[in-house]
Amino acid sequence: MAISKSVNNNKKHHHQCYISVPSEIINSLSSNSLQSLLVSPKKASKTGAFSRSKLLKNPKTWFMFLFLSGFLLMLKMWYNFDPFLPNPCGNGSGSGSGSGSGVILTPQKDSLSIIPNGVLNYETKDEETNDFWKQPDGFGYRPCLDFSKEYKKSSVEILKDRTKYLVVVVSGGMNQQRNQIVDAVVIARILGAALVVPILQVNVIWGDESEFSDIFDVDHFKEALADDVRILSSLPSNHLMSRPVEEKHTPLHVSPQWIRARYLKRMRREGVLLLRGLDSRLSKDLPSDLQKLRCKVAFHALRFAPSIRELGDKLTERMRSKGPYLALHLRMEKDVWVRTGCLPGLSPEYDEIIYKERKSRPELLTSRSNMTYHDRKLAGLCPLNALEVTRLLKALGVPKNGQIFWAGGNPLGGPQALLPLVTEFPHFYNKKDLGLAKELEPFAKKASIMAALDYIVSENSDVFMASHGGNMGHAIQGHRAYLGHKKTITPNKRQMLTHFLKTSLNENEFNKIILDLHRDSMGQPELRTSKVGRDVTKFPIPECMRNDSSSSY
Repeated sequence: MAISKSVNNNKKHHHQCYISVPSEIINSLSSNSLQSLLVSPKKASKTGAFSRSKLLKNPKTWFMFLFLSGFLLMLKMWYNFDPFLPNPCGNGSGSGSGSGSGVILTPQKDSLSIIPNGVLNYETKDEETNDFWKQPDGFGYRPCLDFSKEYKKSSVEILKDRTKYLVVVVSGGMNQQRNQIVDAVVIARILGAALVVPILQVNVIWGDESEFSDIFDVDHFKEALADDVRILSSLPSNHLMSRPVEEKHTPLHVSPQWIRARYLKRMRREGVLLLRGLDSRLSKDLPSDLQKLRCKVAFHALRFAPSIRELGDKLTERMRSKGPYLALHLRMEKDVWVRTGCLPGLSPEYDEIIYKERKSRPELLTSRSNMTYHDRKLAGLCPLNALEVTRLLKALGVPKNGQIFWAGGNPLGGPQALLPLVTEFPHFYNKKDLGLAKELEPFAKKASIMAALDYIVSENSDVFMASHGGNMGHAIQGHRAYLGHKKTITPNKRQMLTHFLKTSLNENEFNKIILDLHRDSMGQPELRTSKVGRDVTKFPIPECMRNDSSSSY
């Protein structure tokens, strides 16, 4: 349910917070100025009262006061900074580039950046005046991970424990692995066990043998969770030869009580528990502290490795040098069409390819098998193809010269499948267009790392939209909400596709209908509690974000 605009200013949360000041301001102060702030006068003047009175009458004093007031007002307007109203909780500190680190919200303004050919480009973003780039009202919601006293008290004993160890093996693509790592940390907390750095199962589909440290910053992962769960790089030597208790068949959506009843006694006896296949095994509806821990892992602890962040930031700057940009996650790969039971709509030849693949491997079909393709399409269960995405973006007001970064794997049909989009929006790029060959070559056969680059550039975009659901779309939606509800479009496929079939509508009528359908689907704050079973890392309100009018939970 959408958040109401009404705000009750009487309810305040007073918590300690930290204030980040831009380095440009610090650098502008001379060493003498800084020294004068640190050194106190040796003794008080005998004429102190007279001097203070004279000082108040001095025009220079009032000029300095007005200057400082204007400076603080500028910080408030540009950086969402107010030194007089406390940030509710204020746990979003640190440096961030959209790669899982702490939260810093910076203004979008003209910037000096480097484009791929190395030429400096200073460009005013005239397109920011276009309504499409306007951000939704975040209603003052900010990150807030205020764990309870009971949680903090139990942490002392949990971090002391040296008898229980959890080993997990996570599978799937990079974003699926992220979800499982988040739940692995929470399960370790539930069991009061130390967690060994998760093992990434070799991805047989993409042939990716990346380890945890290849994708994520291990040291940061340990440090960020140091107050919650003990993280180890490997098992202690006295457990290396022991045979861990292995659990392969954890049911879906189990509760913390089920986890303790099933595993705790065995862990105490054997010392080590090995879990596989954690995808969706832990319930989405957990006690508040454990939901906050999920957010802490997803948005703070799981930061990409330095080399990935560095390249992802470069690609982001190259997109931003051309003006504001839309990141578009396209789900048009062959396996997506097979798994969803949908057809790409390119030609009868490609439809036949998908039909044969699905018939030979029926186990791949994850959508409802009793529905026809047409029924799935109208129910909103199919990815949008390039033509449908093009019509949707035009109706939503994307300017023809707007910059678009597209993320995702190679579409079935190759470049021809993207032709409607490229024709309508010629400023259409992916990471291979933005990155130099020597920059991308080390990661060419690392599907997980290439997905991480897509994640960084997409999360940093002015606007984000996914053509279909999925782990990456959900993760970025939640991350952008946590960073201040940056504009994220959720296609209303179920309601809009019937209008796609109406040939009687002219373009203006069609555009108005589509725009009206999406007015409340632009990334506005939305309560997770309005629907049971929603992932808190996709909908972080109310457990992980508060505003000044929020009640205590």
